[in-house]
Amino acid sequence: MIDALPLYVPAIPFALVLGLAIVDSGLNPLVGWSSSPLVFGGAAQLTLITLLGSGASTLAAIVAAMVVQARHLMYSAALAPVFQRQPRWFRWFGPYLLIDQMFALSILRAEDEPDAFRSYYLGAASLFWSFWMITTAVGLFIGPVIPAEWSLGFAVPILFLGLLVMGIDRWPKVVAALVAAAVTFVFAGLPNRVGLLVGALAGLLIGVVVERWRR
Repeated sequence: MIDALPLYVPAIPFALVLGLAIVDSGLNPLVGWSSSPLVFGGAAQLTLITLLGSGASTLAAIVAAMVVQARHLMYSAALAPVFQRQPRWFRWFGPYLLIDQMFALSILRAEDEPDAFRSYYLGAASLFWSFWMITTAVGLFIGPVIPAEWSLGFAVPILFLGLLVMGIDRWPKVVAALVAAAVTFVFAGLPNRVGLLVGALAGLLIGVVVERWRR
């Protein structure tokens, strides 16, 4: 929990942005907030709520949210060997708690003993989950009264940028990140945020190529 707390701080303005988006969307606030326990993924929630509020069809909003959340497939692939050493109940329940911050923390613990990893994972995740439920609920009331000039929307890219910097420790990762960013920018106009997925796959591919070239 101590390790998780600093990573949650940038998520607080993110939660306020989500609360504001729920209020502005015209959805019932309780229904909008329910996306927190159901989805438990801020970027996907914000995409879903924003598109529903703008009049997009339910199917289009869900597809867009799934595309945004598709990066979790790569998280899952990276942690699969670690989860395979865990009890069945954890292999089913653990992925629900796998958000960006949890991946950044848990990948550093991949070599821990299974019991130690599981305890660490559940401890950190319980802080993220409980705080996210609370702050998104608070955001329903505070978000709409925060002045627009505070530009809380910047909290979202800043949060992901911080996690990115935390995870870059080798040149192949630098190259992968730059390629992913460039490709995502080029394909940003694709519908349903598919450009994010294209950029992620391009970054993953070039990262693998550069890593093998180094060897």
